[in-house]
Amino acid sequence: MRKYSSQGIKEFVSRPLFDENIILKKDQSYPKISIVTPSYNQAQFLEKTILSILNQDYPNLEYIIIDGGSTDGSIEVIKKYNQYLAYWVSEEDNGQADAINKGFKIATGDFLAWQNSDDIYLPGSFFKVAEKFKKHPNPDVVFGNVYLINENDEILKDMRFVPFNLDHLIYYDWNLSSQGIFWKRELFGRVEYLKNYNVLFDLDWFIRLGRQTRKFSFIHSFLSGYRIHSKSKFYLIDTEERNPILFKLLKENGVEVNENEDWSKQYRLKKMKAFFRKFFFYIVQGDVDYIFKGAIRRLKYGK
Repeated sequence: MRKYSSQGIKEFVSRPLFDENIILKKDQSYPKISIVTPSYNQAQFLEKTILSILNQDYPNLEYIIIDGGSTDGSIEVIKKYNQYLAYWVSEEDNGQADAINKGFKIATGDFLAWQNSDDIYLPGSFFKVAEKFKKHPNPDVVFGNVYLINENDEILKDMRFVPFNLDHLIYYDWNLSSQGIFWKRELFGRVEYLKNYNVLFDLDWFIRLGRQTRKFSFIHSFLSGYRIHSKSKFYLIDTEERNPILFKLLKENGVEVNENEDWSKQYRLKKMKAFFRKFFFYIVQGDVDYIFKGAIRRLKYGK
C-alpha cells in the first residue's frame, strides 16, 4: 500500500497540475465520475479541494459545486475554475446535505461521490476507483483509506479500514469515510436523499446504503484527506448535541436504543464481534503496524 508524505500532499493541492485538454475532452471510453462539492464560506480550503479533483487528470470527470451563498471569497475561487466545471451555483440552501442532494439530482456520472469544501482527494484516486469498479465482480460501492490532515496539509494520522460490514458501522465505529467512497449512480435513487441532520447525515445515509446493497469493494489504498481544523463542524459540536441526533437516526433505521445510557455501553456483544473482525482483517491485510500504533495511542492518550 502506497503511503503519501505531507510534502507530497502539499505539492499536489498547491497549484494546477492538470492537463486542461484531458479535463475538457471527456474521453467516453472511461466511466464518468461525478463529484459534488457542497460549499459555504470555506474559501481558505476550497481551492485545494478543487485542485485535488482537477489534478486527478481523470479523462471523464463531471465536477459540480453547490455553494450556499458564501460571502468570504469562495465565489471568486469557483469562478477561477469555471470552464472546468459541469455546473455551479451560489444560492441560499438548507445546509450541507441539501447542497449535496441538489448536486446529485443533476449528476449524470456512472459513479458518484461528494467531497467537502475543506477535504481533498489524493493523486490517482479516480483511476484506482475506476479500475476497481471495472475489475471487481460488479461492485455497487468502492471505498478506501483516508488520512487525517491539518490546516497546513500535514498528515496527523491515517485511518485504515477493512472490508465493509453493516453491523460494524451501526454498532461499533466508522468503517468507511465520506471523503473516500464512490457508488453507482442508480443507488442514489434507491437509497433516497440525504437527510438534513446538522451532523451525522452521512452516517445515516451510509447505513441506508448498506441496507440496499452488500456489494461493497474495499481498496487497500489511501484515496483522500479529511481535514481537521478549528471550524470543522463535526468537532465543533459536542457530545451532548451529537448524541440526540445519533439516537434519532439509529431509531429511524430500526435500531433500538436506550437514550439514558451511553451508546458505547449498548450492544456490547455486537461491538466485540466488530472489534475482533476488524483485528482479524488488519492482520490479513498486513496492517499490523497500524494495530501497534493504535495500541500505543490508547496507552498514551486513552483513546
